[in-house]
Amino acid sequence: MRVLVTGGSGRLGHTVLSELADQGHEMISVDTAPATRSKRFPAFSADLSDAGECYSTLARYRPDAVVHLAAIPAPFVRSEITTFSVNSQMAFNICQSAFDLGIGTVLAASSPTVMGYGNPSWVPSYLPLDEEHSTAAWNAYTLSKVATENMIKGFASRGASRFYAFRPCFVVAPEEWHGAPTQGGGTVHERLTKPELAASSLFNYVDARDAADFVRLLLENVDEVPSGETFFVCAGDALAEEPLSLLLPRYTTVPTELARTLTGTAPAFSTRKAERLLGWRPRHNWRTEMGKTT
Repeated sequence: MRVLVTGGSGRLGHTVLSELADQGHEMISVDTAPATRSKRFPAFSADLSDAGECYSTLARYRPDAVVHLAAIPAPFVRSEITTFSVNSQMAFNICQSAFDLGIGTVLAASSPTVMGYGNPSWVPSYLPLDEEHSTAAWNAYTLSKVATENMIKGFASRGASRFYAFRPCFVVAPEEWHGAPTQGGGTVHERLTKPELAASSLFNYVDARDAADFVRLLLENVDEVPSGETFFVCAGDALAEEPLSLLLPRYTTVPTELARTLTGTAPAFSTRKAERLLGWRPRHNWRTEMGKTT
């Protein structure tokens, strides 16, 4: 199929483009900085927060599916007003343009941060967190992602194109296992040896190749998955050398009694829904990628 990826110049976008192209799909990258790390794909520059430019871009390529990854990528890197307005407007423009043009599938990136962690008053109802747990957006970035998920549900209810959202955890590109800077700065090794760094995201992570594999599986199996669904996409363990039962009470607002429900290397996020509906399982973890066995 022909797949248009917004934010194609980013670490996840580039991996999605490469992984799906390897499976025979025709890939197109759209970004305000269109130069991808590969010359394999057409790259087009567009400001998707402009409704007309978004519509004309999708009309130009007429893809079978859109994977919407473009966004201001984290809280507090821009002003709150800019973050919310840019992220929510882009998501709406993508959904409306795809609906109007009859594009078959839209998959939009949300974020695990919609759960509310990072807010000093946040306490989860249970662990591991799954898609049924209530969200608790508390800043412009998380509010924009909750808005995106609500848009996905709203457009899905119209019953024409299919709309989905996914919450990829802290994305680690393959080169970052070997010392390249991560999306938050620093290295994976530093996040392991200084738990306070990874604690800000509840020690979550996902290899970019696993996230790309989820994207492929969803796009290839949309007839089997109800429109409007949202998925966590995370690794099968935590980015930590100690159990989260010990680390979460020490570094986060998660109380000890809740943290104790996580045993061994278990992560704070569940991906059972993706496994149940798509057969997706993460294949990569930090221990094997970094050559550690303990």
